[in-house]
Amino acid sequence: MSTGSTKATLNGFENSLRPEEEQNKQINEMRKLIGPLSGKLALYCSDASISRYLMARSWNVKKAAKMLKATLKWRSEYKPDEIRWDNVASEAETGKIYRSNYTDKQGRTVLVMRPRCQNTKSVKGQIKYLVYCMENAVVNLPEDQEQMVWLIDFHGFNLSHISIKVTKETAHVLQEHYPERLGIAILYDAPKIFEPFWKVAKPFLDPKTASKVNFVYSDDPNSKKIMEELFDMRLLESAFGGDDKADFDINKYAERMREDDKKLSSFWEKDDTSALSAQPTVVTTEPSLEPTNSESDSDALDVKVDKLSLDVDEEESPIEETLPGTDSTNENADRLKQCN
Repeated sequence: MSTGSTKATLNGFENSLRPEEEQNKQINEMRKLIGPLSGKLALYCSDASISRYLMARSWNVKKAAKMLKATLKWRSEYKPDEIRWDNVASEAETGKIYRSNYTDKQGRTVLVMRPRCQNTKSVKGQIKYLVYCMENAVVNLPEDQEQMVWLIDFHGFNLSHISIKVTKETAHVLQEHYPERLGIAILYDAPKIFEPFWKVAKPFLDPKTASKVNFVYSDDPNSKKIMEELFDMRLLESAFGGDDKADFDINKYAERMREDDKKLSSFWEKDDTSALSAQPTVVTTEPSLEPTNSESDSDALDVKVDKLSLDVDEEESPIEETLPGTDSTNENADRLKQCN
């Protein structure tokens, strides 16, 4: 994960380039508004990271600072950097989300998602596993990249595999706390029945994020070209039209993730050379629930807003109520077979 000063190329960012002198000025203004930092928070607030928040708020320094302060508060409380494989392994056993062992042609980390492999109804558990996957993907980015690719496999999909509640929480966490991390999302062979859900889910996304979502179909020649331009087809899974026919192996993946956990620990244990003070900043702003495109124009950094807690109760949504119980060992075994 890149932590050095952001260069004019912004480590692979798209079109949001600004003159380096102006960019550095805005980064410095952001640091003044955020205040002194130390430890992990200082390490998190690299120039590249601050630039991502500026881009997410169209280079409005005060709005970007408000957004970043909310993330620092969230990271202090939720502690995403402390989640380890053994904390989320039960959510991962069907391979519903995993980091592929290849990158795209730009070197970007690839997260594969398979909605049909959903194996729990716990909102907290699903979000915790998503956050773990995001932290893992970020720490595996090369120095010249800040963004990742999502590959979403819709084979075997039906409406019982999705939840409005989880979708809203997912959109909130990703947009508010991982801004400008998504390079492109490929929705592969999404069925017609997904279209009504997409119409409901799309308003939760800011227009910039929604524009990165691409529907790709295996029987469309133009879609095949898109995949060939993005990936080495020899490495890509057969589910996405590639040559790799290997199934997801939870045991091998667990070994990879435990090794990655060491890498994650090592990263966050780096000497903090960017700390401006031994005292951490006091973050008072709470995360906003509003979509990015409806961000308030208020310049007040300490205005509190209602938030959707990451500790939401386990009450099921109407969609979730249609799901059979997921605590059964036999059912989990059936889901694992279905996903492979």
